[in-house]
Amino acid sequence: MTGRARVFIASSLDGFIAGEDHDLSWLPEGTEEEPLEDHGYSAFMASVGALLMGRSTYDVVRGFDVDWPYGETPVLVATRRALDEDPPGTVQALSGSIEVLVAQALETAGGKDVYLDGGEIVRQALDAGLVDELIVTMIPVVLGKGHPLFAGVARRRHFEVADCQSFSHGLVQLRLVPKD
Repeated sequence: MTGRARVFIASSLDGFIAGEDHDLSWLPEGTEEEPLEDHGYSAFMASVGALLMGRSTYDVVRGFDVDWPYGETPVLVATRRALDEDPPGTVQALSGSIEVLVAQALETAGGKDVYLDGGEIVRQALDAGLVDELIVTMIPVVLGKGHPLFAGVARRRHFEVADCQSFSHGLVQLRLVPKD
């Protein structure tokens, strides 16, 4: 079985995946009394054999004050610059066209799915027709500015809603598959 190129991402109502300066403080957080739901992320990650992320996304994740969140899953970082001095053992830098990057990620995934992460990678993959599924969790907040999810794609893309779920905290998750 061949893996798919999939996106699992949160977006503000106005289409941003991060605020200015990569601010993520707008994302809901659970509490000890009321933990945040998983929203299907664990099941999604269980199907993933490799991640392909952009350099900006990698730098933001590396800046979090947490352990490396992807464990032993291979992470391919699209970049033309050297990575930091001590990247996690599963991280590899790659460069090339989006077609080459996704093909390498699918090969690395060994028949499992590839998680495409980061606005630029998602937009490039959309433009190249390489996204097999989008899972977008809409957060009920308007940021006004920040890092857009879809702004800048080169052409119109049509999707079909394969599933729609609502969660606590007002979150709505769309699972979309390409129509064209």
